[in-house]
Amino acid sequence: MIAIKNLTKYYGELPVLKNCTLDIQKGEVVVLCGPSGSGKSTLIKCMNALEPFQKGEINIDGMVLSDKKTSLPALRQQVGMVFQSFELFPHMTVMDNLIVPQMRILKHSREQAQKKAHELLERVGMKSHGHKYPAQLSGGQQQRVAIARALAMEPKVMLFDEPTSALDPEMVAEVLAVMAELAEQGMTMCCVTHELGFARKIADRMIFMDAGEIIEDSPTDAFFTAPASGRARDFLEQIIHH
Repeated sequence: MIAIKNLTKYYGELPVLKNCTLDIQKGEVVVLCGPSGSGKSTLIKCMNALEPFQKGEINIDGMVLSDKKTSLPALRQQVGMVFQSFELFPHMTVMDNLIVPQMRILKHSREQAQKKAHELLERVGMKSHGHKYPAQLSGGQQQRVAIARALAMEPKVMLFDEPTSALDPEMVAEVLAVMAELAEQGMTMCCVTHELGFARKIADRMIFMDAGEIIEDSPTDAFFTAPASGRARDFLEQIIHH
């Protein structure tokens, strides 16, 4: 579903991604972890063409990002993205946040879009909040609506960039529960998160990054029980210690 080959990115002369190569299969759940500044969020943003890159290639279900013929709106319809900040339209109700993109991008009728919006809000436990505006919701509720809005575009892949980092601790669980359900239902997912307990439950593979490089790409159990690199071992020991 996602094939990344020798991806290299610079900010000016500073390399932030160095020859990153990664394949994600259909239905697979992959978690990117590592210390702050290791390149995780940059890598995931490159997958959605939100960050340009200088070398290498990203292919998402046959769409090559560096190909000038690739339509970025079409790509982003296939690749849902959920950010740290919820990025909801503040002047629209929850329902309209889900309905308007469907009508404009997928060309659904209002009736079609409303039906799908109701289904998705129920799926993320927000059905009774459709009439509210984002400012009337808690952070956890806004993030669940953001996930529903991404799903409304009928994506083949869902990307999550630290989706719980801006939330109060008691709100984290409700967002992780929605993500776990998506994983169980077979959605292809790539997630940057510091919630390693959650990652251990849902991820098929763990990708450990440091200083812009992929240091380790391991099955989840192997990563947590016997990481191959000393750097990953040190990282896990620090997390467990804290």
